[in-house]
Amino acid sequence: MTIVITGATGHLGRQVIEQLLARGVDPSTIVAGGRNEDALAQLAGKGIRTARVDYSDPSTLDDAFVGAEKVLLISGNEMGKRSVQHKAVIDAARKAGASLVYTSAPKASTSALVLAPEHKATEGLLEGSGLTYTVLRNNWYTENYDDTIRQAATTGSILTSTGRGKIASATRRDYAEAAAVVLLSDEYAGEILELGGDEPWDFDELAATVSEVAGNHVTVNQVSTEEHIAALKGFGLDDGTAGFVAALDANIAEGLLAESDGTLSRIIGRPTTPLRQYVGDLLGA
Repeated sequence: MTIVITGATGHLGRQVIEQLLARGVDPSTIVAGGRNEDALAQLAGKGIRTARVDYSDPSTLDDAFVGAEKVLLISGNEMGKRSVQHKAVIDAARKAGASLVYTSAPKASTSALVLAPEHKATEGLLEGSGLTYTVLRNNWYTENYDDTIRQAATTGSILTSTGRGKIASATRRDYAEAAAVVLLSDEYAGEILELGGDEPWDFDELAATVSEVAGNHVTVNQVSTEEHIAALKGFGLDDGTAGFVAALDANIAEGLLAESDGTLSRIIGRPTTPLRQYVGDLLGA
C-alpha cells in the first residue's frame, strides 16, 4: 500500500510519518510531499520517497499521487486560499483512485469558530467527491501555547481574553498517532471523528500548572477582546493578526474548543498527553 502524506515537512506531517514507521510501515511505501527541500532530503535519508507538493500547483499533486492508495491531506496554512487548495488535492486523489484522510477543525460544519468556514467548505467538497474519506476534526494543539508557557514561566503573567473557556487540546504526537492508525485501517472509512484531549483546561489551570512546574507564581490577566487587541498591537502585531488572535480567544471563551468525548484516546489506545506532563517536558522540569 502506498500512502501519500501532504504537508509532510510540517510539524504534524513529520510526526505522522514517524508513527507510520513505528508501526512497521515500509518507508519505501510512504510518499512525503512538501515544499521544504531540506526537510524532504532528511526524510529521503530514511528511505522515504519524497515529492515536491504545492497545493497551488495541481501538476505537483498529480505527479506525487501516482500509485497512491491513501492520501493524508493535512490542511494548508494559507487562510483564505485553503478551500481552493484543498479542492486541488481532492481532485488529484480522485484521479489516482485513492482514499483520503483530512485534518479538519472541531465541529467544522456547525461551529462559529473563526477557522471553521474553510474546513466546512472542504468537508463539503469531500462529501460530493465520490471518494472514500475520513475526517479528523482535530481540536487545538497544546504546542500552540509553547510561547505562552515559556513567557509565563519567565514573567509570571499570562495575558488572555479566554475567560473561563476550556480547551480540549492534545499534542501533535497524539493527533499524529490517530492519523497513522486511521491510515492503516479501513475501520474508520466514512467517519467524521471529533478528536480532542481527555482533560480540557482553562487558563487558570494553565497558570497553576506552570507555577507548579517552574516554581514561579503565575497570574492570569483576563482582559476584554478590545483590550486584548490593543495590547497585541502594542506588542507589534498588525491589525489583522491581532484581531485574529483575539477572535480565537473569544471563541474559546464561548466554549467552542471545550468538548472532548474520548474518541482520540480510544483510537490511539492510551490517554492523551496531560497538560502537566507536557508543560514539564517543555520546561525541562
